[in-house]
Amino acid sequence: MSNPLKQVFIKDKTFRPKRKFEPGTQRFELHKRAQASLNAGLDLKVAVQLPSGEEQNDWVAVHVVDFFNRINLIYGTISDYCTEQSCPIMSGGPKYEYRWQDEQRYRKPTALSAPKYMNLLMDWIEVQINNEDIFPTNVGTPFPKNFLQVVKKILSRLFRVFVHVYIHHFDRITQMGSEAHVNTCYKHFYYFVKEFSLIDTKELEPLKEMTSRMCH
Repeated sequence: MSNPLKQVFIKDKTFRPKRKFEPGTQRFELHKRAQASLNAGLDLKVAVQLPSGEEQNDWVAVHVVDFFNRINLIYGTISDYCTEQSCPIMSGGPKYEYRWQDEQRYRKPTALSAPKYMNLLMDWIEVQINNEDIFPTNVGTPFPKNFLQVVKKILSRLFRVFVHVYIHHFDRITQMGSEAHVNTCYKHFYYFVKEFSLIDTKELEPLKEMTSRMCH
């Protein structure tokens, strides 16, 4: 493969449909501004900071959707290798096991295979970010009081995708020559959640050593 990144991260080749920002909306403008900062090679620690005059919830909403799309894509590239047989438990090494819980079928934390967990997770996040009551698309429509609470849950669960991919499937990412892309996405995600205190330190523990090498 001449350009593995081009093949793997081909535009819009995601695990499932992307949530788009509508042109002409404030969110679209914020999304463009965030992308421009990254494309300009701005220090990721600086790129995640809230631009002056912008509302924090708008900035957070744009990034949550963007991270969902990117992490979806990363998981999509290794999903053929993440099977019921290879990953019968959703885990991050021997020390960390993640159980699924929702308000429908799995009311108690339930041990599932990694692919089943990932499917439920992506479906669940998609429902959240497409819910106008949680992620309003019209500027001027207020965010709900529990917005950051929902965001923290989404981002904590997305972090688990990084944990699983790094610990169980990084050899595949390396084979495809896409580790630089995945590392950059991870650093961007990490600096963002730290900037706005969106994930508990305890939740970040599984990748602590790698993060300290990569981000400090």
